[in-house]
Amino acid sequence: MPTAKIRHIAISTEDPEKTAAWYVAAFGLKEVGRSPGGVYLSDGDINFAVLRIKDRETGEVVTGLSHFGFGVDDAEAFYGRLEAQGAQRQPSVAISNQYFETKFTVPDGVTVDISEHGWVGAKPVTGTA
Repeated sequence: MPTAKIRHIAISTEDPEKTAAWYVAAFGLKEVGRSPGGVYLSDGDINFAVLRIKDRETGEVVTGLSHFGFGVDDAEAFYGRLEAQGAQRQPSVAISNQYFETKFTVPDGVTVDISEHGWVGAKPVTGTA
């Protein structure tokens, strides 16, 4: 059976820099990267993305938990498995000409990311128990 580990959690906030600083001070997370849309933190195992995500219809910033991701050792195996369980693959969106993950909408409406490459600051999946 292919391996999957939760390695990515993303929240959305009005002010990613201020919110990220709070998580660093409160929990000792380390900043591991930045993008125009957010700050990436890590505890050494999981990438915790603090983003500013706008609703596609209203254009307003949506706050709170946005999505989470599983690092996998065989993405193709999981794509078929998710689709067989009723998940719908979302269109691919390149970030700086790179694809970090494939997004699926699962039957309860939650967005789940699948990645073989992982996220900055997240522990690799391959070779873990």
